[in-house]
Amino acid sequence: MEPFARVAAVVGGGIAALRRMSEPKTAVMGSSPTIPAARAQGIMTLKMPTATGWEPGHVPSAAPGLKVQAFASDLQHPRWIEVLPNGDVLVAEATEQAPPPTTLFQRAQQATMRRAKAIGPSANRITLWRDGDGDGVAEERHVFVENQNQPFGMALKDGTFYVGNTDGIVSFSYSEGATRLEGPGETLVSFKPHGHWTRSLLLSPDGKTLYCGVGSLSNIADDGMEVEEGRACIWALDLASGAARIFASGLRNPVGMAFEPSTDALWTVVNERDGLGDETPPDYLTSVTEGGFYGWPYCYWDRIVDDRVPQDADLVSQAITPDYALGGHTASLGLCWMPEGTLPGFGAGMVIGQHGSWNRSVLSGYKLIFVPFENGRPSGAPRDILWGFLSEDETKAYGRPVGVTLGADGKSLLMADDVGDVIWRVSAA
Repeated sequence: MEPFARVAAVVGGGIAALRRMSEPKTAVMGSSPTIPAARAQGIMTLKMPTATGWEPGHVPSAAPGLKVQAFASDLQHPRWIEVLPNGDVLVAEATEQAPPPTTLFQRAQQATMRRAKAIGPSANRITLWRDGDGDGVAEERHVFVENQNQPFGMALKDGTFYVGNTDGIVSFSYSEGATRLEGPGETLVSFKPHGHWTRSLLLSPDGKTLYCGVGSLSNIADDGMEVEEGRACIWALDLASGAARIFASGLRNPVGMAFEPSTDALWTVVNERDGLGDETPPDYLTSVTEGGFYGWPYCYWDRIVDDRVPQDADLVSQAITPDYALGGHTASLGLCWMPEGTLPGFGAGMVIGQHGSWNRSVLSGYKLIFVPFENGRPSGAPRDILWGFLSEDETKAYGRPVGVTLGADGKSLLMADDVGDVIWRVSAA
């Protein structure tokens, strides 16, 4: 273990032990959460398991009636998945690139995250996987596009393939069945890199608009709002005109996006701020209103002011309360709509990949969960689809869930695991 990782383990473990006694024992989840009062942490908790990967024959645990198998293996930090109309599965392989640390805490934080495989060399490519015989395991692997800048989100529309790099959206020409994209691509929109670096993409139901999630540079606008311009928001790109605009703002780190089909409402999962306690505030799932403001950095949930931030009372008064709490620091990243009949025992609703915490006394997340919907809204408690990504003593991570999407057959889910370097396939047992 690196020296600063040892410092992080000792400091984080001691602080975590003290805080564990007073933190809530259950995750803050659901439509009407009771959020504990904020307790600003002078030294933020650092607690993250060591990344070990999966031993042969060891797989995640699945809900009754389901089975899980490796669809694709031996990737390099797979983060996001896109299934093409012909059934080819695309996987974005990229890793966070941390800037040089400037404080002892940052050095300890980066050492901890490096040990957990959360930062490191980035493959900067998208690979294509093909399951020709339909047995749920890909036989072919191709490098679809490489030399990108931390690619993440992907989308296809009318022969044009879009890639969400950390510094902008790039488009390529695509022909059905192609296993590789040619040319450098055309930059359509530019974004500021670094900080929350993922750039998820989602086409509107009518195919006219491409949405992109862009996270904040810092935790709570630590370096001022000027450097946060154009961040902590969802962008909308009109594909016909090429005009891009901010669709909704005040979303600290909106990652996965999905449309609820009965209302055509856009939904997203958002990672909330750090340093106020294990469950304060919770990450969340919410519908997104055009022009809506969701509080960051001034406030959270139901206009609860964060007194660490210079305030803007007018924006606080406009802040929209999210729809559904997902637990504190669960790092909910992946999101997809799952129709009725996809998996036995589960109805229609949202599936969420919870990457898992690194900054709370008792780890949270590290699961693939399901939130049921009725009449276009969340309608009950979350249920686990996959779990077992952590050792019982929370010291080892076999895997960490990230992106999730429907399989090409409509009867399965595919989920990226960036510690296990696997794409898992979940289907009926």
